[in-house]
Amino acid sequence: MPRITPFLWFDNQAEEAARFYVSVFKNSRIVTMTHYGEAGPGPKGTVMTVVFQLEGQDFIALNGGPHFTFTEAISFSVSCTTQEEVDEYWDKLSRGGEEGPCGWLKDRYGLSWQITPTILNEMLNDPDPQKSKRVMEAMLQMGKIDIERLKQAYENS
Repeated sequence: MPRITPFLWFDNQAEEAARFYVSVFKNSRIVTMTHYGEAGPGPKGTVMTVVFQLEGQDFIALNGGPHFTFTEAISFSVSCTTQEEVDEYWDKLSRGGEEGPCGWLKDRYGLSWQITPTILNEMLNDPDPQKSKRVMEAMLQMGKIDIERLKQAYENS
């Protein structure tokens, strides 16, 4: 079966970013690196691509120059089962970046992430429209998602 691999375009921080992401996620590693040769377009000997894995998912990072930058139109969602996981990933990925609303953040490289507790989707999909409405309203007031506040909104009748 074909594999779909996210391909991330960096100016010149592909190796730095890959090493950072590998440090954030436990079951992760750098797989390979390629370097620019005589033909360029990058300086000979500098890193061209880094293949790395995060929790078993392959990624490719390219040092492609300043021509393109990341936008929120593409983000990576991290499913968390506990508040401790939410806090850990939020703190690590947002450091040097930018915190956003509703569990979204940009890391120091401008890549967008959604740090989402799995219970959020369960509550939003509740057959009781009032419960899901209260949860949505609570989430819209948050930056980093607070599971306890979601539960309070969900259970408040």
